Amino acid sequence: MRRLCSGLVFIGMSFAVFAAGPSDARGTMTRSERCNRLSRQVDEAIETHAKAMQVAEAKGLQKKAKRYCSERKQAQGIRMLADALKLLGVIPTDP
Repeated sequence: MRRLCSGLVFIGMSFAVFAAGPSDARGTMTRSERCNRLSRQVDEAIETHAKAMQVAEAKGLQKKAKRYCSERKQAQGIRMLADALKLLGVIPTDP
């Protein structure tokens, strides 16, 4: 009886894993990818908002953020890139 119950539980769990597996994996993005996308967004925002007073400060934040992203401190880099975008009046896109 115990083997039958544990066998049914195993089968049920495997159905749940296979049903959710592939569709979830496609939607995820690594922090490195997010750093790259936000950095490109900052570049575009600087081009379109070139006359903004905060461009120099945004470029400084972007430079620091790129350093953090390359040093495997992506969370800090992502926050700095988002701050740079906010300085330029742009809402960071979140894919």
